[in-house]
Amino acid sequence: MGAAGQTTTGGFLDRYDEALARDPMSAFGLVREWMRTDWRDLFAELRERRPVFVTPAFTVVTRFADVAEVLSHESVFSVRAFGPRLDAALGGPFMLGRDATAMNWRDRGLMQVMLDQRDTERVRELAGRVADEALDAAWPHGRVEAVHALFRHVALEVCATYFGFPGPDPQTLSRWTRAIVTDGFANFAGDPDLQAASAQAGADMTAYLRNRLAELRAARRAGERPPDHVFARLADTVLPAGIGVDDERIVVNMAGLPLGFVESAPGAMTEAVEQLLLRPEVLARAVEAAAGPDPARFDAYVWEALRFNPFFKLLPRLCEHDHVLAAGTPRATLIPAGTFVLAAPASAMFDADVVAEPDAFRLDRPAHHHLFFGHGHHACLGVHPARVVICEVVRRLLLRPGVRLLPPPEGQVVRSHGIFPDRFVLGLGGEGERA
Repeated sequence: MGAAGQTTTGGFLDRYDEALARDPMSAFGLVREWMRTDWRDLFAELRERRPVFVTPAFTVVTRFADVAEVLSHESVFSVRAFGPRLDAALGGPFMLGRDATAMNWRDRGLMQVMLDQRDTERVRELAGRVADEALDAAWPHGRVEAVHALFRHVALEVCATYFGFPGPDPQTLSRWTRAIVTDGFANFAGDPDLQAASAQAGADMTAYLRNRLAELRAARRAGERPPDHVFARLADTVLPAGIGVDDERIVVNMAGLPLGFVESAPGAMTEAVEQLLLRPEVLARAVEAAAGPDPARFDAYVWEALRFNPFFKLLPRLCEHDHVLAAGTPRATLIPAGTFVLAAPASAMFDADVVAEPDAFRLDRPAHHHLFFGHGHHACLGVHPARVVICEVVRRLLLRPGVRLLPPPEGQVVRSHGIFPDRFVLGLGGEGERA
């Protein structure tokens, strides 16, 4: 039994050490494969034996306190590693690629005002209505391809109706976001084809947004009542010239909304639904809660299910100067400047030093134990609409009788680049129920 309160028997570190002595590249390949297929067991062993896992190429941080430390010290652990790719795609600096700067503070604050927390009930109703329409269309067939026909479909409609960013059509907006996010967060090898696709998608997206901004302004001048969405709010906002929010800043910040939503929200829905369907007793209680009057009671099932397989398992950072992580503890480790650091929220949420009974499915966990939306300076900007969209779509799905996993391979989640869900077929109802 280790300090994290878990017994591990995986032997990952012994195999890694042996491989590292023979061939460092094969050792890194082992770690990548384990993170894809055996991440819970791997992280459990790391928390117990090597909580700050230092390799020649990167350092993985696994304990809750240490993950929070990395994510809370943006001047030490920056996002500079992936910021330039987003800047290149969008044709200008993007707040997610800037740490502790006036631009980040200003643009983040502006977008938080536009994403008014008071909109959440309206967004929940929108997500639920669109989800029901999609499920009605799928119901006679007895199955639904949940990723594109439901989860991503709802996310794109929220982009169109609430963000005010429909794209030329949903398919084009979907293609733009996938290309940019893939290059920014999954193109670790620097594939030039992925970079080129991202650059083209970014150029097309920002050109579209410039035209849409001009259309919104022209409609306003013509006396038309502005629509109540985020883009219209931005278009109507007049700030002092010295603040530095010109039309290009509006375009870049609007572009960031679907980039942070169209991939992550469907990803979270996919993982949460799969985890609930794998637990029949929990599923029965979740279905009962879904039919109840209090959405918050049901939402707790979604977040606890997602803890068992969070969409974002690792958050990359670059250490800007030498830093002693977990100072004053037995695991204190010097992180040299230039180190590529992978903070592991997926591991932190199973750290028994902080999270009680981590292997149990419990609904009473405090919100600060949930790291799905990040932590600290770069916590998710759109957390309020994202929360209600994810939970409400899952709720509407589970209200349908007979939702179930289908036998593999059809019922397995198919992923693009090993990260983004692309196909997840679920069964719906029975013959009599669908008649």
